[in-house]
Amino acid sequence: MKKILFCVGFVFCNAIFIFAQTAAEKLKLQIEKLQKDADLKHAVFGVCILNAKTGKLVAEYNSEISLTPASTLKTLTTGAALGLLGKNFRYETLLQYTGKYDSAKGVIDGDLVIKGSGDPTLNSQYFRKKEDTLELAETWAKILKEKGIKKITGKIIADNSCFDNEVPSNWIWGDMGNYYGAPANGLSYSDNKFALYFKSGSAGEKTEIVSQKPLVPGLKITNKVTAGGSDDNAFIFGSPGNGDRMIRGTIPANQSKYEVEGSMPDPAYYCAFSLAEALKNAGIENSGKVEVVSEKGKTNGKTLYTHKSPVLEKIVYYTNMKSNNHYAETLLRTIAHRKNGVGTTSAGTDLVTEFWKGRGVETEGLFMNDGSGLSRANAISPLVQATILSKIYKDSLIYKSFNASLPVSGESGGMIGIGKGTCAQGNMRAKSGYITRARSYAGYVKTKSDEEYCFSFIVNNYSCSPKVVKGKIEDVLVLFCEF
Repeated sequence: MKKILFCVGFVFCNAIFIFAQTAAEKLKLQIEKLQKDADLKHAVFGVCILNAKTGKLVAEYNSEISLTPASTLKTLTTGAALGLLGKNFRYETLLQYTGKYDSAKGVIDGDLVIKGSGDPTLNSQYFRKKEDTLELAETWAKILKEKGIKKITGKIIADNSCFDNEVPSNWIWGDMGNYYGAPANGLSYSDNKFALYFKSGSAGEKTEIVSQKPLVPGLKITNKVTAGGSDDNAFIFGSPGNGDRMIRGTIPANQSKYEVEGSMPDPAYYCAFSLAEALKNAGIENSGKVEVVSEKGKTNGKTLYTHKSPVLEKIVYYTNMKSNNHYAETLLRTIAHRKNGVGTTSAGTDLVTEFWKGRGVETEGLFMNDGSGLSRANAISPLVQATILSKIYKDSLIYKSFNASLPVSGESGGMIGIGKGTCAQGNMRAKSGYITRARSYAGYVKTKSDEEYCFSFIVNNYSCSPKVVKGKIEDVLVLFCEF
């Protein structure tokens, strides 16, 4: 049996030391229980707890083994984004024109260009206010009309050339068509996803798609979903750039409008299409012809309007709080685009790894293949992840914004079901992670002795259900607070 290492603080007063020793023993026994758990017989798990202020080891088990982290990898991406771009960074999307503009007649004799910078928040559900009645494209059309524009003779062009617009090479087919597989794009729009609404009858019967939102041009749906079970087990299959989508699996029976979300095949095209429609509705004449340009330097024009995104710290908040893969992948490519002009996944992962290495993190146990954690090829050791969290804790320029983005135990996000009614409730902020046969948690905890620790706990290849292994992990996480 592998040795379980616990380092308790000898500098504490006697009363606290005795308490800490008891907490350590409880944790040791719980880890030993997991080692003997039949559901984890073929699994590998690792734990690392560090003092957040000093970075010193508090407790560990298998902490140097690299494991698949799932969405807790977002902590590396968002932390690096705050460090490299700054919490007040904003994306700028430009509305430009090519050719000539006759301001007296209000005629653009040329193309109208939407020049993207990678902003993932364009018409995003997370930044729409309740009082907003207009889609972003409608707002842009209104602005252009107020500038006196009455006619555009050319095309509406979507320029997404700041990114390479390819999905990470090792994402799997079963993920790409679903909403959580919505890729980054140099010109994102409406969170790069769409929703289908189903009507279902009795178990085993075929379902009917009753509506779709938004109506994405060129999208062709093949429906093979049946009614059955109590959960959403419907999956959408399809690739970026291709409008063909097949959806199969099951949804609950006897539903009138059951929602299933998928990834949009070409977000940049849909953005330009939406603007063309909005311009027509606003009384601005245009051909309705839409084109996507992905090659740099092809659409240089004069700027009519600059749309600015919310500040980065707000984007980071929704990335971690909602575990938004699209936002995370966009931040990764933005780092690459802003730092070396190449908005690719590989350039982003290299820069993020180098960023943490430059902060004194030994990155030999880190294998980063995307920014969100969706790739099964990602791997990180609990020690490396906890060390990164300690580095963030000690960085006043990063920590406040980063910490605010993490869900709170028993209260919000992926931590809402963890530690309710225990000492952990409200005292732990952490990112959760889940993909098939991988569960993880990484973040910060305030202990009963008023210490602040950072931790990483990763479990791979368990044989029980995700819900059951979550309960096993929770039993350990709650003990962190008792130190």
